[in-house]
Amino acid sequence: MAPISRGFRGRRRPDVDPARIPPGQYVVNDFPVLSAGPTPHTPVEQWSFQIGGAVAEPASWTWEQLQAMPAETFTVDIHCVTKWSKLDTGWKGVSVDALLERVQTEADYLTAWCDGGYTTNLAVEDVTGGQAWVVYEFDGQPLEPEHGGPARLLVPHLYFWKSAKWVRGLRLTYDDEPGFWEAAGYHNHGDPWKEQRYSGD
Repeated sequence: MAPISRGFRGRRRPDVDPARIPPGQYVVNDFPVLSAGPTPHTPVEQWSFQIGGAVAEPASWTWEQLQAMPAETFTVDIHCVTKWSKLDTGWKGVSVDALLERVQTEADYLTAWCDGGYTTNLAVEDVTGGQAWVVYEFDGQPLEPEHGGPARLLVPHLYFWKSAKWVRGLRLTYDDEPGFWEAAGYHNHGDPWKEQRYSGD
């Protein structure tokens, strides 16, 4: 299990509409920090983002090029497999739909890969249709490294381990290839509303 650092408190909020909270979750006001290893600190001058794998031609962006793309500012709830939920989180970033428009592919799956060696697998249908972003701001401020900065994947309708920190690219694949936590026994899909925490759930 990932180490749990500061900010992790199991407080409940009775003022929250229970319909917003998936089964087995509780609401936190702070932003717990969980990671599977050391926190990378990649300068934006050295950062780039790539889409490759099963594509006709790969595509890549520098930090400046990503920042120049049309951005979306939005508010979503996030849900961690360790049972905390944080509501009304504000983000800014570029939709995965816009990034995938740059490539031609017939692949049904992808692997997000990151600084530090982390990977997670997703179905293309889970990151398209306005469901996922590469985000670089949280609550109006640059995303801090401990929360995945300079940029992370954000897929809020799935458990938060699918929102890969320190993301550097997407590799399109024809087969569904388990990522870091999925290979260690976490659920392959990770729907919080179905409590898909671990393999077999």
